[in-house]
Amino acid sequence: MSQEDQQVESLLRFRRFALAVCVIGVLVQLGLTAYYLAMGHKAQPHHLPVGLVSTPAKREAAITLLTANDYFKVTDYATSDDLIIAIKRRDVYGGVDITASKPHLYVASAAGVPAAGLLRTTYTSVVQQQTAQTLTTLADKGDSMSVSEAQDLNAPPAITDVVPLPSDDVNGVSLGFLTQALALGGTIASMGLGRLIPRARRSWRRGIAHVSILIVYAVGSAAVILWSMTWFGVGETADRGEILGIFSLISLAITASTAGAVALLGPAGALIGAMYFTLGTVISGASILPEFLPAFGRRLGENLPTGAGVQAVRDDLYFPAAPIRELLIVLGLYAGIGALVVLITNMLPNRKNQTSEVELELTERLEGAERRESVSI
Repeated sequence: MSQEDQQVESLLRFRRFALAVCVIGVLVQLGLTAYYLAMGHKAQPHHLPVGLVSTPAKREAAITLLTANDYFKVTDYATSDDLIIAIKRRDVYGGVDITASKPHLYVASAAGVPAAGLLRTTYTSVVQQQTAQTLTTLADKGDSMSVSEAQDLNAPPAITDVVPLPSDDVNGVSLGFLTQALALGGTIASMGLGRLIPRARRSWRRGIAHVSILIVYAVGSAAVILWSMTWFGVGETADRGEILGIFSLISLAITASTAGAVALLGPAGALIGAMYFTLGTVISGASILPEFLPAFGRRLGENLPTGAGVQAVRDDLYFPAAPIRELLIVLGLYAGIGALVVLITNMLPNRKNQTSEVELELTERLEGAERRESVSI
């Protein structure tokens, strides 16, 4: 082949490669756009757990109102104290007590700003409608009321934030940012280790070394996240030891499962880590609450390290009475199975029986040194 033909062939290859890159980029962008919009473009509540304290006479009307659009799933409580306990356990996002002459709303903004906002809006709207109906009834009868009665009727509805967000995290978005940082850092670390570890001969020692490095990285990344939180006053009241352990488990779940996928699938396994970052953070429940996601996104999100991690951190930070055992089990399964895969794949014999790159490089150096010595002699 002449030099001119080689240049033409090289140009054609470049064009084909450039076209392939552009097509793949467009398809990835199309898929991500469709996914993001499907998950969050019209986030609506689906059976959001709420509590109700009511007398038998008022209960039916209240249940009918709350379940009209399938926005809420109502649980009855005997007293407002029972409702508050349920909110602190994060069994419900909030609730209303309508046993007295005036209703009282209880919310927990730390459980999710969208849920608290929806409860406030619904509650305020209902109270305003009741006030308007009362005034209309009085006007139709030609009755009048005193100034104090009018002031009492138009007083702002009673709302108590049982578990408010800290002043340094008024929008509740910190958990999303922290999860993204853990997912991205864990993915990069797993990919780096995936390139580094194979440079030593496959053995059980290499497997233990790989898992040990993953654990050390997990604790280190968790410590960095915890330290950076203190710069902005987030999580100041949390138990440092507990939150460090949870962050470490989240990081290990991400890195170990990604490393296990790389051990089984090769470089393509790193896509698991990329999925945690690009897809998992959206449905983790940090910015869009699980009850506001489509059913598919909710189920997938709560069973990914990012989703289980966000809920575990939220409960540990703001809801210490809430049980997190199931969340820790999900994280532990990702971390444990990933580490086990890494150990097993390293203990299996190398079917290709290839010399490691490190040993090959040392052999070449020794042979080169021997040749130089023989020449000098």
